[in-house]
Amino acid sequence: MTTDEQLENYILNHIDAEGDYLYRLYRATNVHLLRGRMASGHLQGRLLRMLVHMIRPRNILEVGTFSGYSAICMAEGLEDGGKVYTFEINDEQEDFTRPWIEGSAVADKIEFIIGDAVTEAPRLGIVFDMAFIDGDKRTYLDVYEMALRVVKPGGFILADNTLWDSHVIDHAYDNDPQTQGIESFNDYVAHDNRVEKVILPLRDGLTLIRKKC
Repeated sequence: MTTDEQLENYILNHIDAEGDYLYRLYRATNVHLLRGRMASGHLQGRLLRMLVHMIRPRNILEVGTFSGYSAICMAEGLEDGGKVYTFEINDEQEDFTRPWIEGSAVADKIEFIIGDAVTEAPRLGIVFDMAFIDGDKRTYLDVYEMALRVVKPGGFILADNTLWDSHVIDHAYDNDPQTQGIESFNDYVAHDNRVEKVILPLRDGLTLIRKKC
């Protein structure tokens, strides 16, 4: 076992448990779906829940539902009346994901929508307090600009996978469209004076962005 693996096990043994339902969902995700590692997982899931407790949003926008793991984690942190509106553009994902969301203890706090969030989320007419971007990396800039329009001043945008398995510093991936999408997003946000931002080296990189008032 590598040092990184030992540290990860140490961390997971010293934070809140993910719970049986999320544990089973994560296992099912990895068994039945391609690229199961895309699901947030134990550590990031507990962080998302904690951030929701801290930010106390009423409405959360998620772009990229995948198996529903992160949506459930964020919904766990919501106060009564709060809602996660989660968009998944891949309609083939619905048969797996919808039963897991609807079978969760926080199903009443999640609205699962199949469609393109860039065009559909603004049509909801909702002012969001927080957004979580975790979809197609090639569209991150478009999603970011949309999120800035629908998130309130002082609200937060979280962007996942912004270190992209270290590919952002590996020139062997310079021509990879997903890597290019992440690099363009990172460069753009770094110079965007409309927001405050910080990148956390958690798993695949998590950028925390605050929209200035």
